Amino acid sequence: MVENASTRPMGTSGGQAPRELLWWHATWLAVLALGTGGLLFAPIVQTPASIAALALGAAPALAGLLLARSRHIAAHSLILFNWGAAGVLAALLTGGVAGPMAVWHLAPLAAAAAMARIDRLALGAAISLAAICLSLLTGYTLSLPAPPPHDLAAGLGAVAVITISVCLGLALIVLQRRVILDTRRRALIEARLREALGDQPHLLISIHPGGKLAAAWGQAPRGLKGQILVGRSLSQLATPADRPRIDEALRTAIVEGHAVVGFAPAGAPALWHELTLRRVNPTRMTGSIRDAGVQRAREAALDQARIDAETANAGKSRFLANMSHELRTPLNAIMGFSDIMRQSLFGPMPDKYAEYSALIHESGEHLLELINDVLDMSKIEAERFELHREEFDARDAVSAVMRLMRGQADRAGVNLRGLLPKEPLEVTADRRALKQIALNLISNALKFTPKGGAVTVTAHAEGPVLELIVADTGTGIGAADLQRLGRPFEQAGGADQRAAGTGLGLSLVRAFAELHGGEMAIESQLGEGTTVTVRLPVMEPEPVAASAAAEETTS
Repeated sequence: MVENASTRPMGTSGGQAPRELLWWHATWLAVLALGTGGLLFAPIVQTPASIAALALGAAPALAGLLLARSRHIAAHSLILFNWGAAGVLAALLTGGVAGPMAVWHLAPLAAAAAMARIDRLALGAAISLAAICLSLLTGYTLSLPAPPPHDLAAGLGAVAVITISVCLGLALIVLQRRVILDTRRRALIEARLREALGDQPHLLISIHPGGKLAAAWGQAPRGLKGQILVGRSLSQLATPADRPRIDEALRTAIVEGHAVVGFAPAGAPALWHELTLRRVNPTRMTGSIRDAGVQRAREAALDQARIDAETANAGKSRFLANMSHELRTPLNAIMGFSDIMRQSLFGPMPDKYAEYSALIHESGEHLLELINDVLDMSKIEAERFELHREEFDARDAVSAVMRLMRGQADRAGVNLRGLLPKEPLEVTADRRALKQIALNLISNALKFTPKGGAVTVTAHAEGPVLELIVADTGTGIGAADLQRLGRPFEQAGGADQRAAGTGLGLSLVRAFAELHGGEMAIESQLGEGTTVTVRLPVMEPEPVAASAAAEETTS
């Protein structure tokens, strides 16, 4: 709740206090002036001490007119200290606490009442008491001026009593008015707060640590109307099966400070509500109850939709994985017959037919590659792809792929080079998967590298990890495409580049890497080329290290 002038309790600065304080000081001056004027015109002989005492009564009032405009606490404190000092001096000049001006010791208390602030009242009372004690102590330890004559003492006493009585009465009126206003404001704020709590769409509750309802505000959700009774146990609002869950939530809220639990209301078991609890202090908790049936139904629908989508996707993957033989058999026949025609095994053919047979064979090879990618990804998604791990030199697999791609690189005018170590890279991995990783990465790099560019293939060991890096000086990949790459059927580049594949190359690389327990990372910027790094924890341990470990085990 935002604090404003109407929500401040009595005892804080604000409202009309400075204006009322100004009026109070002006009234003091007016009453003192009238009393002093009457005393001067009376047939009474004045003394310098009496005139000084009356002046001391006017000095803090004049200072108060200047300081009362300030809302700062220090200014109001200074006002009260001025009144205390003036009261002490006026009393000492006219005979001490037994003299006619002793009643002005109450001036700080009267001024504090005019401020209508509880903290100022306490300070004013303390200053008045201190002033009285100081006057008593001074009277016993110092030699004070002689008390004024009887007639002058009576006049001074009358002026002092009338002034303090009028101003103290005015201050009490101001204080009472402020108390009434604050009481009304509090009542109005409380009424508005209760109205706001009653209009809440959820049910707000206050709970004792034992679980009994202390208060409730707002609209009770369906199934709980008429059941929210003060003093009733919170767990009784739920069905018997859900009551232990509410009791456990209460214990959790006491220990951890908060808890959330769902339950079916006892009056309507088909509904579903959510209870949120929060510990306020060791003796009280607050909470809210809302109807969560709609949200629960929505979540159930989303869960069902997710299950249906996963089932459909798994079914698609199983279907494609099972179609491996049916798809490859006719394609192998097409490629075999076209190869026989291309090689003219049964006699020469016209040149045009030979060209067509070569195109048929080339298209069949390309189609077989695409089908193999789709089938591999389907097997991976269906969790039916099995790695066939074996020990081999990773340099051989990478070099074989580079020899295969050398012709494509030469036709594209791209410089394909490899940076392989002289020492063997002994790994335990799936040889075909590693070749597929290198083939897909080099093929992608060549596809996106213009004529005159370069593609660099690097392979080296970093401890137990084989790191394969393919870097090109091609067109690069935009930030938006970079986030999508690596997911099945996602492609980057222009329409002609997208038409050259299925979008499974990088997704297969990532899948094969993860099957080996590794990872794939892509770094690229438009116009600056692309670098793809694959890290596979497949390196064989060093023989020396292995023998040393064996010796340590034996010892």
